[in-house]
Amino acid sequence: MKKIEVILNPKIGKFLSQSKKRINVLFGGAGSGKSYTVAQYLLLKLYQEKDIRILVVRKTLPALRITAYLLILDLLEEYGFPYLLNKTEMTISVGRNKMLFKSLDDPEKIKSYEGNYVWIEEASEISHKDFMQLNLRLRRRTDSVNQMFLTFNPINEFHWLNEKLVQGRRKDTAVNQSTYRDNPFLDQIYIDELNALKGEDETYYQVYALGEWGVLKNVIYTNYEIVKGKDWPESFDETIYGLDFGFNNPSALLEIGIKDTEYYERERLYKTGLTNADLIAELEKLVGNKDNNIYADSAEPARIEEIQRAGYNIYPSKKEVKDGLDFVKRHRVYIHEDSVNHIDEKRGYKYKEDKNGNILEEPVKFRDHLQDCERYALYTHSGEVGLDFWTFSTRGGR
Repeated sequence: MKKIEVILNPKIGKFLSQSKKRINVLFGGAGSGKSYTVAQYLLLKLYQEKDIRILVVRKTLPALRITAYLLILDLLEEYGFPYLLNKTEMTISVGRNKMLFKSLDDPEKIKSYEGNYVWIEEASEISHKDFMQLNLRLRRRTDSVNQMFLTFNPINEFHWLNEKLVQGRRKDTAVNQSTYRDNPFLDQIYIDELNALKGEDETYYQVYALGEWGVLKNVIYTNYEIVKGKDWPESFDETIYGLDFGFNNPSALLEIGIKDTEYYERERLYKTGLTNADLIAELEKLVGNKDNNIYADSAEPARIEEIQRAGYNIYPSKKEVKDGLDFVKRHRVYIHEDSVNHIDEKRGYKYKEDKNGNILEEPVKFRDHLQDCERYALYTHSGEVGLDFWTFSTRGGR
């Protein structure tokens, strides 16, 4: 077999290789490398040990597909390791060893499973009951030491993960806390973004930069409902889009179907490193009808005009953030379950709070790309179009 050369995050890799505990909790700030390192570590197990079963889980299947599952597949391609993939069953086989990917939206899916290793990605999404059920599944008899790994950001200090595993530590539990400072592979742009949170919001800085437990207060939106794919409408009266430009940060596209004055939102794009030419190529695949209106960040007029010349009905969005937020808050929205980044952003989207705990009338600028898309589209489309709006669209040649 090909020699395996995998470079692990020094701090987290050392913790994983030395721990013999059954339950291993890895929590901390954004960008610390928790999930990436656990994925690498389990791949080493998959190729180095014999007759093992590895279960990788997240609460919902759409979230699992675009996070842990995609990460593992990307690593396999990067390393050039041989493997067999069953896309239907979401199973990776290496000889007699298997890695399985399952969601916990239906607990029955894992009741017959017996494994050697379990990785729970974004463990803060699951209940203590889910955890106990997974712990019972960790019982396969081989030469391996059966272990569970839980990775997450410490958003809520009252969460059962903190109370039962971190603070009320079980004898069979090891805990590792990490921050972006423990990740020597992190790029400087993201480091600067995390450091900037200190001036944005104390709670966000505490959770995402310092990796400390916090409580997210002053969350902006509660007026939404997550809808399963089987319950999604087949057609809409009208379809519009919100577009947020990015390169180092993700470019994001939100599709919004309007049906009987209700809004149905589905994430269509969330990708870094896109030039405007790349973005237009993505729009070709994702926007079925070029006549549908797209509302984009008005701070990027040159990019808007280039997309407009490519044949799209794209317009600069209205700029009033407070009024836009108020408008969105007044309407209930329905979000497709596969809109993983949109849902994650919305759950943590909050008003700024200064060091004295005073609430400010503006949102924290972090993990907000699809929230901007939503505001651009709903507020601009539903309001009256101003003179500057039409002046821009006429100049663009439409």
